[in-house]
Amino acid sequence: MNGVQTSLGETSGTAIAFFLVFISATLAITGWAARKTKTTSEFFAAGGNVSGLQNGFALAGDYMSAASFLGIAGLVATSGFDGLIYSVGWLVGWPVVTFLIAEPLRNLGKYTFADVVAYRLKKKPVRIASAIGGLTVISFYLIAQMVGAGNLIKMMFGLQYETALLIVGTVMLLYVLFGGMIATTWVQIVKAVLLLGGATLLAVLSLVPFGMNPLALFSKAAETYGPEVLAPGKLVSSPLEAVSLGLALMFGTAGLPHILMRFYTVPDAKAARASVFYATGFIGFFYLVTFILGFGASVHVGRTAITTVDKGGNMAALLLAEAVGGRPFLGFVSAVAFATILAVVAGLTLSGAAALAHDLWVGVIRHGQADEKEQLKVARVATIFLALVAMGLGLLFKGQNVAFMVGLAFAVAASSNFPVLLLSITWKKFTTRGAVSAIVAGVVSALVLIWMSPTIQVDLLKNPTAILSLKNPGIITVPLSFFVGIVVSLLFPEPEAEAKYAEVERRMHLGAADTEPVAAE
Repeated sequence: MNGVQTSLGETSGTAIAFFLVFISATLAITGWAARKTKTTSEFFAAGGNVSGLQNGFALAGDYMSAASFLGIAGLVATSGFDGLIYSVGWLVGWPVVTFLIAEPLRNLGKYTFADVVAYRLKKKPVRIASAIGGLTVISFYLIAQMVGAGNLIKMMFGLQYETALLIVGTVMLLYVLFGGMIATTWVQIVKAVLLLGGATLLAVLSLVPFGMNPLALFSKAAETYGPEVLAPGKLVSSPLEAVSLGLALMFGTAGLPHILMRFYTVPDAKAARASVFYATGFIGFFYLVTFILGFGASVHVGRTAITTVDKGGNMAALLLAEAVGGRPFLGFVSAVAFATILAVVAGLTLSGAAALAHDLWVGVIRHGQADEKEQLKVARVATIFLALVAMGLGLLFKGQNVAFMVGLAFAVAASSNFPVLLLSITWKKFTTRGAVSAIVAGVVSALVLIWMSPTIQVDLLKNPTAILSLKNPGIITVPLSFFVGIVVSLLFPEPEAEAKYAEVERRMHLGAADTEPVAAE
């Protein structure tokens, strides 16, 4: 494929056929789910009836975004071994979730992570701050997914960018609006199975010429591009940069609202832990496969061909599919990539709707006095609003390289949501002012430092130099958020919050079998 002969960008009958099959199947699931979605609990948390294995698949589906599938394969294809830092960084966040977050979250909360933070603190300020932190993360994640969706469908089907955005926004809206979390969960499961199956088949086809030996593939890459492709240090040369990026990716996982929300879909804390165990296995396998895909693309397609089609290398996996499986396989993998974006956008929109409806409307504006009918109505209005926002953001950022948006989302999540969540469940002296200050410090510092970084100043604004040399601010912003939360809590003690910590500790470890997880204050 050194001559870059590819059918990417042409209308593909195979891709459209697979796409229509996926859409038809998932809309049928949505119709089934709509008949079961009658209450707020069913809309936001699938009534808590999802099994550990099902939620493990759904968590994996939520987490394995197009950025993972296309982005990491492209990074490995163009940078070699160094691309692995992103997959390892994303993967090692899961033990943090397993051991620190999953069980307390399920036992203390109802629909959002703000429930946990607000359990023993003053409800209104904490819910407002948590919603702002969560919605900031969701917005940046949505921009990356929507712009990626527009470009991907334009490349796959030959459609206009605006048409692609309209399709993604409309289908996602149908999933969430009518099927809620039940439909979103099953869409995630279907997507996870398709993505794992498609990526595995692609890896197998890439290895067939090398006798199914990955080492032979790596040796061929080293022979073609030099031994440095198997050595670290090209993509992230500074140890400080590597640590900073690792902190953001690792702790950001434990602060992503759409991931945290999934722990309310299972019946108990044991199922929550099991779901993280399964998800870690699926995600770990997937990231190992993307490593093979990256090297496979550099060998079977060639770096020149990859960067000619897309400067960032994001089409490497699709070009590899065409190289090893022909145009029909390209159609299948393209449809899987599209399904990936749809499912992630649905999960993001639902978590955003929960922040708007449950945290802000019910918790702050209505002081917990809204009935089921009103809550469900507000949740659906919030869903429509967020779908329109997602499409608007996609149009606004058309043509921009938004790969940094996912990194920014992780940096904000690691710097605001994670420290507050961890301090609220582990430190009895944590206060309302401490929580609000930590969230604000995390969000503001992450946004300001990324604005000052080479990612924005040099790559996006084309300035010759950046104010700050650090691309990812995690090494500064994560400790800063912890520091601010602790210092403000010590300066402004809250005896009422401290007195309630014993109850939080008991419930965190033992659960509450005979009561609602938490009242909507």
